[in-house]
Order: sequence, then C-alpha cells, then structure tokens
Amino acid sequence: MLEFDWDILRNAIDILIVAYLIYRGLLVIKGTRAAPMLAGLAVVVLVYFISRPLGLNTVAWLLGNFLSSIILIVIVIFQDEIRRGLTKMGLQPVFGRFSKPLIGKAVEEISLACARLSKERIGALIVIQRDVGLDEFVEEGVYLDANLDRKLLYSLFVKESPLHDGAVVIEGGKIKAAGCVLPLSFNPDLDPNLGTRHRAALGLSERSDAVIVVVSEESGGISLVREGRLSRNLDSAMLRDALHRLIATEDQDISTEEVGEKSRA
Repeated sequence: MLEFDWDILRNAIDILIVAYLIYRGLLVIKGTRAAPMLAGLAVVVLVYFISRPLGLNTVAWLLGNFLSSIILIVIVIFQDEIRRGLTKMGLQPVFGRFSKPLIGKAVEEISLACARLSKERIGALIVIQRDVGLDEFVEEGVYLDANLDRKLLYSLFVKESPLHDGAVVIEGGKIKAAGCVLPLSFNPDLDPNLGTRHRAALGLSERSDAVIVVVSEESGGISLVREGRLSRNLDSAMLRDALHRLIATEDQDISTEEVGEKSRA
C-alpha cells in the first residue's frame, strides 16, 4: 500500500503561500513610487552576486554590509506600502458598508451633486468610506449623521458654507461629517500643479481603502482617487459607473486605471 508523502503537501503549501505573498506585494506596489525603488534594490543585489566571482572584493564587502540590513531598509523605504498591504489583508466588513438597496441611491445623489458642483466650478472633496474606519477624521470635523441628499451635499461646499474648505465623509448612506481635515500626500512624483484637495485625497487613499471624489474649483473637473491613484477629467456618467462598482459589496476590484482608460476614450 502506497503511503502519502506529507512532505510533498507541505512543500506545495509552502510554495503557494510564498507565491501568494509575492503576488499581493506586487499588487500593492504596482503603479506607486515603490516600484522603481524595488527595481533599484534588485540591481544592487545583482551587482553584489556578480562582484564576488569577478573578484571585486571592495564592492562585494560594501554591498554585503548593505544587504545584511536589507529587512530594516525595506521596512523604512516601503513603510507606507507595507501598512497599506497589511490593512488590506486584515480588512473585515464594517457596519458602514453600503447595503445593496442604498448603493443606487447613494451613487445617484453623489453623481448629481458632483455634476452641479462641476458645472458651477465649486470645489469639493467627498470621501466614501469602505472597510477601513475613518473615525479619526470624522472626529476632527463637524458631526452631522444626516441622510445622503444631493442638495445637502451641494450646500456643504458653496462658499457661503463655513465647512466648504473641508472634506465630507459618507458612510453607509449617511453624511457622517463635514469640514474634515485630511492628511496630504507627500509623494515626490506627484504633478506639482495638483491642488490641496487632490493632494489630500491622495493622502487619505494611501492610508485607507476609501474612495474619494474631487471637484476642482479652478477647472470644474471631476477626479476619482483610490489607493494612491488619481483618475481625472471624468464626466458624471463615468463617475456614476465607477462608484457603482467601487462601493458595491460584490465588486471591489475595479482599478482607477480602468476608470482612467474610459476617461481618455
């Protein structure tokens, strides 16, 4: 009777887990400033292994000492990406998730409000909470807990409103707070012409899984931000379509690159 070789199963599971972790890691850094940094580290490792057989002892010694601290170096360089990846792996649905009946209404109210704000060139910053809680930002704003309504959303951003400079946070079909202050992104690769609202949207998206809509005060352009990526020049139809898929429970994997493709079409 043949005995099952448990070592084969253990090795297969080991390989699958490592492959999955590498895959998730590549997804996290894809399209971010970490990608060229990782390529640079790969070059350093390659030079180290080439220098040894070539007898470049000084180079090998320097790079060997550098690579001996590689774990600490990676943690320091990629701390934002590591935090984002761990957050994604530990995500659990929260009560703020939109229920299916609310998805259509919420998307419609947000899209129509943004269309009007865009037409009148009124700046806006709208945060749609998903799985990662945003209580720290809600607490810094003015707590509303109001039903999501296009007229109310519009009125919060007109210049006469004392809350127009801050962000509005939407959770589970409710306007939770307004006048919220968001962290700015300090990504050195950002377009220097980006305004404060766009930088704030990118900053929050680098720290959470929130979907953020930005309306430019200068151009009236509508932008969508998620996971540190920005899609610009959307019309209300594109925004409505993207939001439907992004906040729906059953479809969470739409990328902002996909939205960007549609905006350029």
